[in-house]
Amino acid sequence: MSIEQHNPMHPGAFIKRVYLKPNSIGSNELARQLKVSTGLVSRLVKEKTGISSEMALKLSKVLGRSPESWMSMQDNYDLWQAKRIVNLDDYQALKFG
Repeated sequence: MSIEQHNPMHPGAFIKRVYLKPNSIGSNELARQLKVSTGLVSRLVKEKTGISSEMALKLSKVLGRSPESWMSMQDNYDLWQAKRIVNLDDYQALKFG
């Protein structure tokens, strides 16, 4: 039995809520620490873009948590979004054996 997360948080929203707001850190400062453009971090915290594996490595070093946990957060968010959009009613499982 799998336990499915309901409406998982976007990694950018998580970063904003857990790291930036409580510590009064702006997205420009985070961008400098990550050595990426301010536009990229802005899009990330506004949930307009996701986390790549390269970004997961950088976030792990700068904010903490494992790179795998950052990727898992992104994957969970993406899959939940896809489940809301993709209609699988017309698909059949292949029969093996």
